[in-house]
Amino acid sequence: MSFVIREGQEKDVQSVLDLITELAVFEKEPDAVEITVEDLLKDGFSSNPKFKLFVAEENNVVIGIALFYERYSTWKGKTIHLEDLMVTQSKRKIGAGKALYTAVLKYAYENDFNRVAWEVIDWNTNAIDFYKSTGATYLSDWSVVQMDKENLTKFIQNS
Repeated sequence: MSFVIREGQEKDVQSVLDLITELAVFEKEPDAVEITVEDLLKDGFSSNPKFKLFVAEENNVVIGIALFYERYSTWKGKTIHLEDLMVTQSKRKIGAGKALYTAVLKYAYENDFNRVAWEVIDWNTNAIDFYKSTGATYLSDWSVVQMDKENLTKFIQNS
């Protein structure tokens, strides 16, 4: 293994943002990323962090990330939401993605979480097949619903 998995640090934030942007391009949403390095620093490394982060590092370069946070399910209790699992294009197929995924699942197991959940785009069959091969359940009959800040503002102002 030519890489290491470790907890993310403040020094990694620019690389994390670069990988988030690369993921947005891969998912055909190149202009969707609105956060900044400052947002990631404040939200991930303040006294009350909003997320946790593992990175895959090779030769002192961050090549992959797993960004996740705790949430609560009224059905299951303590859960984790895996927001992003990303390895840069040139470093895929070396096991970094699986190692990051394993690190998140190990964290969940060791900290007594009842479930880990995430979304995957339906055309990303490589990811879907991988997740299924690890025992994850693919729920094709559920849809993601979101409200962005602009529509949230309109809703509240018109309520």
